[in-house]
Amino acid sequence: MTSWVDGQPCASLALADRGLAYGDGLFETIGVRAGRPRLLERHLSRLEDGARRLSIPLDRALVGREIQAFAALHGEAVIKLILTRGEGPRGYAAPAPVHPRRVLLGHSPAAYPARHAEEGVSLFPCVTRLAEQPLLAGLKHLNRLEQVLARAEWSDSRLAEGLLRDVHGRVIEGVYSNLFLARNGVLATADLSRCGVAGVMRAELIEQAVRIGVPVEVRDIPHEDLLEADEVFLCNSQYGVWPVRAIGEHRWPVGALTRKLQGIARGLLDS
Repeated sequence: MTSWVDGQPCASLALADRGLAYGDGLFETIGVRAGRPRLLERHLSRLEDGARRLSIPLDRALVGREIQAFAALHGEAVIKLILTRGEGPRGYAAPAPVHPRRVLLGHSPAAYPARHAEEGVSLFPCVTRLAEQPLLAGLKHLNRLEQVLARAEWSDSRLAEGLLRDVHGRVIEGVYSNLFLARNGVLATADLSRCGVAGVMRAELIEQAVRIGVPVEVRDIPHEDLLEADEVFLCNSQYGVWPVRAIGEHRWPVGALTRKLQGIARGLLDS
């Protein structure tokens, strides 16, 4: 693993960093192909929105340049960008002024089984529920303990992902993916105004579906709607689209709309 801190090669972080102490920051996971970061503008836009909402100063152009330079050194890789509020004294109060810290970590490319995309995956129904916090909803912030707890619920390698619901039982997302369902030709994905992570591939697929004339609903999704769907699929910015074939005893076919959007996602990640 290679790493930069604030644009310079570095393998350590100050113990007083608020990202370590309080999870006070954001992150992005960016795929790199042939030395080029994929979906970079989407990632930067989400980071910029998160930084604005958390009042963390951000130089978007500088971060973009650093990501591109870091990616050029790696060829094929996955980059994790971490933005923290920087160092501060003990206590929750933010330091003044804030000197944000930028961390870039380079990892080997994710190796997902090809069958996940070709044949589809099965979901584990997680008991862990997502709490509601509108101030943080949609953000990819550093506090991911709900996902840690949810991922610890299963170890069966035949289950590729877990289904996360909120405290009211509404379907929200996967542990590391966003979820879509289709019924009668209408595509639906969860309203993430109370909890959940607004993925960059989710945003791309909503835009692309509208472009090709597919109606899209962003709404609350009761669990019954999921079970009654014609098609279900997952997405994220690393693997694109995985059809969902089963959760427990319930089964879905891999439908034409899923395959259509899977092809679009593949094109976005290969370009």
